[in-house]
Amino acid sequence: MIKKIMVKRRKRKKTFGKPLFLSVVAIGAILIILIFVFEKKDKPTVEKAMFPKIAIVLDDWGYTDKNLNLLSQIDSPLTLAVLPNLRYSQDVSLLSENEDREVILHLPMEPFSSDSIGLEPDTITCDMSSNKIRQILLLDIKSVSGARGVSNHMGSKATQDKRVMRIIMKELKRRKLYFLDSFVTDKTVVEESAKALGAVCAKRDVFLDNEKNSSYIINQLIELARIAKEYGNAIGIGHESSVTLRVLKDYIPKLKEEGFEFVLLSDLLK
Repeated sequence: MIKKIMVKRRKRKKTFGKPLFLSVVAIGAILIILIFVFEKKDKPTVEKAMFPKIAIVLDDWGYTDKNLNLLSQIDSPLTLAVLPNLRYSQDVSLLSENEDREVILHLPMEPFSSDSIGLEPDTITCDMSSNKIRQILLLDIKSVSGARGVSNHMGSKATQDKRVMRIIMKELKRRKLYFLDSFVTDKTVVEESAKALGAVCAKRDVFLDNEKNSSYIINQLIELARIAKEYGNAIGIGHESSVTLRVLKDYIPKLKEEGFEFVLLSDLLK
């Protein structure tokens, strides 16, 4: 009789302990899930989504001054990439004195398709000596006064040449200038070269106007905004084109209303 009672007590103890143990485990699991959820919400990606920054760079200035008036109507910071030693290179360079405008040298560099595309005078090529590359670079920087940085004009071949990019990065670091990789080849060594020498560089996210029509450019701006919202900032490259400038004039205010901030390229590199 005593033996049966003891067995019953053991059974009661087991029956009572099991649900208590399961309850503790369930509560612990819920707490872990809640902690994970709230920690995820507190990450700085939320702040990035609220205040995304966009830098727009406009290439190929220097051939003409006919779009300067249209450019002046865009109420937003813009970075202008100016080709060296052209008729209007210095005229456009003077715009760097405006706090909403930044000027960089748009450095002609060798592409793979050089046989079919006319090259600018003194385009930097991969077969040039180191001294020749430096000489051209320094003269080109001088022709675009006030330049804060350099970007590649063409350059699909040159920007994946380690020797060429090392020479350029070394000179830019010395002069405290940054390099914007237009990213015309996925084999680019720009970032690698910059890191090796402690130089400052950035990379293009979106080309805005590969097609010269408003609908295409607007869609590219939407894609640029999406990238900026996801990563906190984005860089778009367009060209000195009346179509592009008109779209920017009309569409930038809409993106500003949505919470996007437009900045000079150097502001993203601070």
